[in-house]
Amino acid sequence: MRRVLLSLTLLWFAGAGLRLTVLAVAPVLPLIHADLRLSETEVGILTGLPSLLFALAAVPGSLLIARVGAVPALAIGLLLNGVASGLRGAAPTALWLYAATVAMGAGIAIAQPVMPPIVRAWLPDRIGFATAVYSNGFLMGATAAAALSLPLVLPLVGRSWRLGFAAWAVPVVATAVLLPIVAPRTKGSTENGATPLARWWPDWRSPMLWRLGLLFGSNNSTYFTTNAFLSDYLHAHGAADLIGPALIALNVGQIPVSFALIAAAGRVEKRLWPYVVSGLGVLVGLAGIVFGDGAVIIAGAAFVGSFLTLTFVLILALPPVLSAPGDVHRLAAGMFTISYSTAVLVPTLSGFLWDTTGIPGTAFAPLAVCAVMIAALAPGLPILSGRRQEQ
Repeated sequence: MRRVLLSLTLLWFAGAGLRLTVLAVAPVLPLIHADLRLSETEVGILTGLPSLLFALAAVPGSLLIARVGAVPALAIGLLLNGVASGLRGAAPTALWLYAATVAMGAGIAIAQPVMPPIVRAWLPDRIGFATAVYSNGFLMGATAAAALSLPLVLPLVGRSWRLGFAAWAVPVVATAVLLPIVAPRTKGSTENGATPLARWWPDWRSPMLWRLGLLFGSNNSTYFTTNAFLSDYLHAHGAADLIGPALIALNVGQIPVSFALIAAAGRVEKRLWPYVVSGLGVLVGLAGIVFGDGAVIIAGAAFVGSFLTLTFVLILALPPVLSAPGDVHRLAAGMFTISYSTAVLVPTLSGFLWDTTGIPGTAFAPLAVCAVMIAALAPGLPILSGRRQEQ
């Protein structure tokens, strides 16, 4: 039981560390904007860089896993993430800030594909439960950074956004340092907890890989794009007073679902119905945002966040369920590459539709397609039979 609790604790802190540094930007963005005199275009670049790196560095992360093992790769990714995030606070120019953000994003991209194989190695009989736990770390880390930066962290550091970045980097670096020391040992491990793996390049010809990548990409694209456009959409409709409540509903609404999935772990990760329910729920939420007003918009945002969380957690559990032990990292890296590439393209398409038509609601049209894809892509996965496929 001590081993299980240690594994779950490390997974949770690693998950939180992979989101703390990213979401620490949004609350202090006005301060960064004014201090470094960024243009709106430069703000947009800063916002999009992490997702781009999540796509570009996922496969190199798979190579690192194959060469040094999962635990050292996770520690390296977390350390790069934390140190680079702290260095953002020393940025004298936008170029320095971009470079540090690129390094931070690369660290996260390296670490993300490590989580599924570590779950498989540490807790092979509790894959769904362990995935729900570290996914909860993702969400709690994101919520903490977004909600506590202004009221708690900034007052403690003299209201300096620069020192704020350093403060959020501390728990990430601490996790990276402690991980190789206290990580559970597994059969076939080397002395430092690494499990050597021979193959690392994803099988891009695998239909299952593309199905997984587009499924996860549809989920992530909907979340990122809704967050990006909801404020401007409400402002364009003269409902600026709803921006705060709607964003809170979108993001905080994820947390109860995450805890519910921890409680239901082992009973839903191999089921198809959650994907259909998720797709339909997101469609209902988008309809509430586009066609509703007042409380309906807030409820619609909550629907989108809640139902996306349902499939976000379940999709993360699929690589260790669907692939052989030595191939989990390859499948996960390919899935993240396709997913975050999609998450870069879809917001761009949404903005293009808004600019071209002059109709704000068209920005949510690609998200409706993504919601349909969440429901439509899952039935092609070998989930119900539980069989695994070589990658």
